[in-house]
Amino acid sequence: MRLHHRGGDVVHLGYCTNVHPAEDLAGILHQLDTYAVPVRELLDEPVLGVGLWLARPVAALLAADPRATGRLRGELAARGLEVVTLNGFPYQGFHRPTVKHAVYRPDWSTPERLHHTADLARILALLLPDDVAAGSISTLPFGWADGWTAGQLSRARRHLDDLERALVEVREETGRTIRIAFEPEPGCLVETAGEAVHHLSDLDPHHFGVCLDVCHLAVAFEDPVEALAELGRAGIPVVKTQVSCALHAEAPADPTTRAALAGFVEPRFLHQTRQAHRTGRPARADDLPDALAGPTALSGDGPWRTHFHVPVHADPAPPLTSTRPELRRALAAMLAADVPATRHVEVETYTWSVLPDPPTTPGALAAGIAAELAWTRRELLRLGLTEAPVRAQ
Repeated sequence: MRLHHRGGDVVHLGYCTNVHPAEDLAGILHQLDTYAVPVRELLDEPVLGVGLWLARPVAALLAADPRATGRLRGELAARGLEVVTLNGFPYQGFHRPTVKHAVYRPDWSTPERLHHTADLARILALLLPDDVAAGSISTLPFGWADGWTAGQLSRARRHLDDLERALVEVREETGRTIRIAFEPEPGCLVETAGEAVHHLSDLDPHHFGVCLDVCHLAVAFEDPVEALAELGRAGIPVVKTQVSCALHAEAPADPTTRAALAGFVEPRFLHQTRQAHRTGRPARADDLPDALAGPTALSGDGPWRTHFHVPVHADPAPPLTSTRPELRRALAAMLAADVPATRHVEVETYTWSVLPDPPTTPGALAAGIAAELAWTRRELLRLGLTEAPVRAQ
């Protein structure tokens, strides 16, 4: 979906396909037929934006064969789908039974991460619609912070220099600009806006910026207005925004609340949890079960926020809530101004399958994704954006 901002820019809205497990080309097309096309039809849109997640095997295949990428572009167009952004954070195996910390590997200190991201840039340049000059790729914020060394940081910086050269080559060969968006995440080397400024402010903003995942922002108890201002002062662009909500527990010491939180404990994804603190950084636990019990259990004398992407349009069952108020504030801060702070907006609720009450049919999941996109579209229209219909190609 496309919307016009009053400043004259087009803002692209879509959803991230990392909610689907396919990791080969045939599987991706099947998932698009099963979910993305019905979502588009439910929204009554001629063209729907999808933020593709291309796992390493299919990315390597497409990068090695531009004709295959051209065929994928044709398959997308035939389904009324368009791509302006890729999710380059998970490398592969994102829907294995247990993912947890593995999602941060390979990190930016490795050549595997460099080669994968450069391949994604080449692919995206060929997938972009004819009338779109720039695409975005979100990626992990260097790596998991625990155990990160100065040597790893030095290697990561060299890899980013190599990546910038690759991005320049892509622009010279295709006329398309691809920008890399580091996604601050709890527990990673770059978790907050301040850490983004520390690690990213010397990178070329024509090629690098941040992906502002609003769930992550909320889990860190960062004020979205202040975070955006801090990034802006440092000249770091918000290349991409992921529309997402975290799980919020106002009174985590309450037994009913703790029982409700326990219902969100699951073995696949990491659910970093933070406890609000009046001064200083929030208290932290690497995963929700660690927050509830054990040596790193949080005290419960302040609200908790948990990195569990809950649907943006509907609250979890009481006494839990979501951080939707923070999402509204973030969208307003980015898109109510005269110039949009971001142009790529992506709904990213990849945790539908591990919710306490998950959708049980493909139709139910498609309806849930469509409801999230409909809610986000209404919010953007409320902020003054207008519909910008695009015809199916």
